Amino acid sequence: MRWPRLPFAALAAAALTVQAAAAAGAETVPVPRPRPDTSTPQTSKPDTGAPSAGAPNAGAPDIGVPNTSPPNTAHTGKPIETPLPQPATLQPPSADSVNPDRFGAKPPDAAYGAFQRGLYKTAYNLAMVRAKNGDPAAQTLVAEILSRGLGVPLNAAEAAKWYGLAAEQGVPEAQFQYALMLLDGRYVKKDVKEAYALMQAAAEAGNRLAQFNFAQLLIQQDPGDAGIAKAAVYYERAASTGLADAEYAMAQIYANGAGGKPRDDAKARILLAQAARQNYDTAQLDLAAWMIQGRGGERDLKSGFAWMKRAAEGGNVAAQNRLAKLYMGGIGTDPDLILAGAWYIVARRAGLIDPEMDDFLQGLDDDQTKQALQKANRLP
Repeated sequence: MRWPRLPFAALAAAALTVQAAAAAGAETVPVPRPRPDTSTPQTSKPDTGAPSAGAPNAGAPDIGVPNTSPPNTAHTGKPIETPLPQPATLQPPSADSVNPDRFGAKPPDAAYGAFQRGLYKTAYNLAMVRAKNGDPAAQTLVAEILSRGLGVPLNAAEAAKWYGLAAEQGVPEAQFQYALMLLDGRYVKKDVKEAYALMQAAAEAGNRLAQFNFAQLLIQQDPGDAGIAKAAVYYERAASTGLADAEYAMAQIYANGAGGKPRDDAKARILLAQAARQNYDTAQLDLAAWMIQGRGGERDLKSGFAWMKRAAEGGNVAAQNRLAKLYMGGIGTDPDLILAGAWYIVARRAGLIDPEMDDFLQGLDDDQTKQALQKANRLP
């Protein structure tokens, strides 16, 4: 689920929206690893490695080393008055009876293992049994499978039910997803107040998507500098995990000296670069412009051109228009009027109109215009 990439001027007034998870470049919502099910026996083999020196191996009887000391002749041929304790069995314990916790291992989660291998129907069937018994991790996994239609028909309303049950038990991922559904109001009754509380709980628990989106809620609630200051706390936490959306938001905050943060172009440029490397196209466009201008660091025309080209090839319309201007002026590359015209044609087809580039296009001769059109038809 990817959130809109807004320029900082619009960030303060941004309303919380949900984009489709399948959008290109979208960051899919991670599924929490379900907690082990301790109600079913462990069928994995016991650890047959050597036990630690400080603790006996209780998984098998200690038959020890034969006693090589001379026998006690006082008891030869006589029964021992007090029999020595004997092991319960000389047979090794079965795998089913061994608790792997003793060996430092955790029982594997069959449902989540099936999900990881792409066996979604199997994962659903295994998780559903536990979900009905109140296991919150299994409830979250069932909801995730239903919400995405993985191996089963997509059923958002049913997914909402399971997300809600898991959210009640404090699963951060479920709290985040259910909060989004409460804000959306299509599959559950809209409840902004409850969504706010759940989003905050998930954010405090460390869910980075919840941190970013709770920051968005705070700005929506208070679009002024005070709201940005509150939001910056959560943007910063999410950015520290490498979330590109949050890195870009913090770059804008530092670039503008907003939310109580001092203006710091150098730090903003670093954050832009981090987001750009994750294919965040708006960050790529801004980083390119900063490198060409020499803002926040050294001027680097070639690198600036390369980032602008990458954003343009990724479909960013504004970057396509700016790339056309870089080709037109020979900035960071050799001048190329045909490519300049081609990239502007691509941007114009997407709805961007730039009077300066319209004039440039009108100035091309018939042969150049034909070549520009042919190249535009082959560009991404």
